Amino acid sequence: MTTPVLAFTVQEYDARIAKTRRAMEAAGIDTLIVTDPANMAWLTGYDGWSFYVHQAVILGSSGAPLWWGRAMDALGAKRTVFMSPEHIFGYEDSYVQNPDKHPMQDLARLISAQGWQGGRIGLEMDNYYFTAAAYLSLLQNLPEAKWADANGMVNWQRTVKSATEITYMRRAAKIVEKMHATVVERAVPGMKKNELVADIYHAAITGADGHWGDYPSIVPLAPSGADATAAHLTWDDSELKTGEATFFEIAGVYRRYHAPQSRTLFLGEPPKKYRAAENAVLEAVAAGMEQAKPGNLTEDIAHAFNSTLNRLGFEKDSRCGYSIGLSYPPDWGERTYSLRGNDKTILEAGMTFHFMPALWLDDGGIEITEPVLITETGAENLCNTPAELTVKG
Repeated sequence: MTTPVLAFTVQEYDARIAKTRRAMEAAGIDTLIVTDPANMAWLTGYDGWSFYVHQAVILGSSGAPLWWGRAMDALGAKRTVFMSPEHIFGYEDSYVQNPDKHPMQDLARLISAQGWQGGRIGLEMDNYYFTAAAYLSLLQNLPEAKWADANGMVNWQRTVKSATEITYMRRAAKIVEKMHATVVERAVPGMKKNELVADIYHAAITGADGHWGDYPSIVPLAPSGADATAAHLTWDDSELKTGEATFFEIAGVYRRYHAPQSRTLFLGEPPKKYRAAENAVLEAVAAGMEQAKPGNLTEDIAHAFNSTLNRLGFEKDSRCGYSIGLSYPPDWGERTYSLRGNDKTILEAGMTFHFMPALWLDDGGIEITEPVLITETGAENLCNTPAELTVKG
């Protein structure tokens, strides 16, 4: 077995684990079961498309974390995690999608073998990968355990990025710049939407500046016309039409680190309301960015954005941003803080978020969004893509 090529140093993984253990101690948690694949990757380096079956990283109060999952995926763990093979455990395949037995029975045996069955065990209760059946199985098979909701515990440790993480996000930002440049170059009236999305994918995966592109946690969102009044529609084989707007919500990705960015294309001359919406969004974003600096609160950005938007005659009833970084499908957000009123997260240098001031109009939508890094003195757009509407004849 060859030594895995890690995305980060062992010292960085050790620092992450120590940080998480401090949070565990503060919450009175003896053992943490981590089932979010992004959190698993952040703690150990594990990277595989195996999150459709049950898997976890188990972190005790001392020692190396344990990787647990399907036996065939244990081979992938040996090639991607920083721990030695004796910390990798695979369950046999009869547990996979079998109504008569559940993989959590095997996890319960592993936890008992470590002597952790009587402690207070934290679970990520509200993430996409931990099911009600998994919870019930653990309750049944670890009757002595005391359970705690540790949802978001690891996510919050990830909010301030290391220098290497920021480097990876800068590489992802260069990739999304290339993706948007591809849209500008290729999109013309009559082009089928799926063909344009294929070009976007090609740009995304070939990468930029010598760095390859990883797969995104969300597929390209590219609705046109009336479909663009909705937030999360994808694509079909319809043709791009003169007189319609299409927004492209896409992300460059490098080693699972995401730089999402949206831009809006209008074929033909945009109506005045689109120009008014464009101007309002750009001015409101500028106001928000003035509040994006260490020591301020996330709600400060939202208040500055929304008050400016309202003054210019527009309203947005959803949050205008959220934390981003390392992620796996189905979401590229970190699921921690949001840019909205009453979110009082204190901004720190090294935080990264998607400033997402999308507007949905009565006959279309306009998205001009940015991946943003909080610096020591303010904030920086990670991308240099022109912010204005892209207008083509």
